[in-house]
Amino acid sequence: MIEVNNISFSYPGQKERVFDDFSLRLEENKIYGLLGKNGTGKSTLLYLIAGLLRPKAGSVTVDSIDAYRREAKALEETFLVPEEFDLPSMTLKRYVELNAPFYPRFSQERLDACLRDFELSNDINLGALSMGQKKKVFMSFALATNTKLLLMDEPTNGLDIPSKSQFRKTVAQNMSDEQIIIISTHQVHDVEALLDHILMLNQHELLLNASVQDIMDKYVFEYRSPDQMEGVLYAEPTLQGNAVMALRQEGQADTQINLELLFNAVAQKKI
Repeated sequence: MIEVNNISFSYPGQKERVFDDFSLRLEENKIYGLLGKNGTGKSTLLYLIAGLLRPKAGSVTVDSIDAYRREAKALEETFLVPEEFDLPSMTLKRYVELNAPFYPRFSQERLDACLRDFELSNDINLGALSMGQKKKVFMSFALATNTKLLLMDEPTNGLDIPSKSQFRKTVAQNMSDEQIIIISTHQVHDVEALLDHILMLNQHELLLNASVQDIMDKYVFEYRSPDQMEGVLYAEPTLQGNAVMALRQEGQADTQINLELLFNAVAQKKI
């Protein structure tokens, strides 16, 4: 359980607050998608939850432990995959030897399975990898830690198209029931089939906090011709016709969520 209670936060030297009296509650066994424009605090929220930043007011607790205290009990249950990182020039085996002991439920079997999914061997040298390969290795290690809290900031940046599909498969197959995964991303189409719950940030507030199931129960996302716009809340022209978000009618079949349409509709206050 993650509880963000009435926090305020600003960076040193900046008058404008990133968060002001902001609250949020996140529950286990869910994959959250954290969406928002640049500068709305997505990465900052991840760092606050990880305890790398401390709120000016309010509190952030993970299983009732203040995140900023960085207690060993909390750290062994938290893993953050930042948007930008580097790995030391050493073998993966040595990297695991040095870092796996910090995570009591680390699974070598799970690491090997994730690496296979990404078509990588477990005898690689980290210093010889491309940025995309390093991201695959680091995400594989993150999943292998089996922490209760896994935070990912733009995890699909730098991945090619097949690797993005492998990423979705790997995360879905290796998530445990007691885990919370938060994925902050602009690449919404890369993850929309993976998410259970959508969080949309604007400056200082949540514009949307809803489960994917609730969204799908209320709305449909599809292509329509100009004469089929009844019930449409938001539309964008495309080569396939109008991409629309519309109220779902009784008996209407489910459609796949379109996070880009949803984001734009919410941002423009169409829903």
